[in-house]
Amino acid sequence: MLILASASQSRKKLLENSQIEFIQISSNFDEASIKEKKISDLALELSFQKANSIVLNIKEINLSTKSNHSSIEILGCDSIFEFKGKAFGKPADREEAYRRWSEMSGNFGFLCTGHTLLICTYDPILREVRITKEIREIISSKVYFSKLKDEEIKSYVETLEPLYCAGGFALEGKGGKYIEKIEGCFSNVMGLSLPWLRKNLIKERISA
Repeated sequence: MLILASASQSRKKLLENSQIEFIQISSNFDEASIKEKKISDLALELSFQKANSIVLNIKEINLSTKSNHSSIEILGCDSIFEFKGKAFGKPADREEAYRRWSEMSGNFGFLCTGHTLLICTYDPILREVRITKEIREIISSKVYFSKLKDEEIKSYVETLEPLYCAGGFALEGKGGKYIEKIEGCFSNVMGLSLPWLRKNLIKERISA
């Protein structure tokens, strides 16, 4: 049984549309506690901590009411947009979103997503999880943005969509029309590389 350790609706939709069976449990990990400076290392560490928080809190989650599986897989992901060496998470407000888009217009950046897949055994009676294998990897996709007029940027920011997305844009949303092209994994830009997940589930002889 696959557990998505995330409240992300984008990742949820990706898995649902791919017909990969899973349950979604939001991670309660405090992201501010991780101080890695290198963007790729930060995204990877956050993805692990999100997945591991499910392991640490499994008794409070009471997974036994959801499943009697003896093995589970926990997927944690974290996306950070890298632009000119700077990490762009979710913009704090409209002003920050506007400034970012003014910089990104006609330019490119890299959407880095840390992926962690924890292969675990699960005792539904004791409600205990033991990690038997950790699979971690960073997937990076190069994203090119259209050259936008000032009115277009203001209009997009007013939708508020940028405030809820890493980097301040959503490929699957209103911001999709402002993306010229992508080099690398397409679904990675939405927060989860489906080819990566499929490859590793198959490698571990788990149905994908």
